[in-house]
Amino acid sequence: MSFTMSWALAAQHADQWTGDDFAEAAAVFRTRCIATMLAAGMKPEQRGTFYEEFIGPIGERIANQGRTAIEAGREWDTARGPILLALAPAA
Repeated sequence: MSFTMSWALAAQHADQWTGDDFAEAAAVFRTRCIATMLAAGMKPEQRGTFYEEFIGPIGERIANQGRTAIEAGREWDTARGPILLALAPAA
């Protein structure tokens, strides 16, 4: 089942991705968030903490709770710190 993932990193970046693979969605989310942190000039120690506290846990939720909701035909969203992410079945 295809779905659309949309997310926003407060005051930095908003993005969207569409596909049908939850592991790929989590990887895309992580990669693009890291690229945003690098572009913003975040220091390495800050990036590590930011990843552990926000990006990593949301990536895990995509593959677990997000998958469960989408497979049931429901939308799903989560927020952690300055990140808001939503999944919706593709039209």
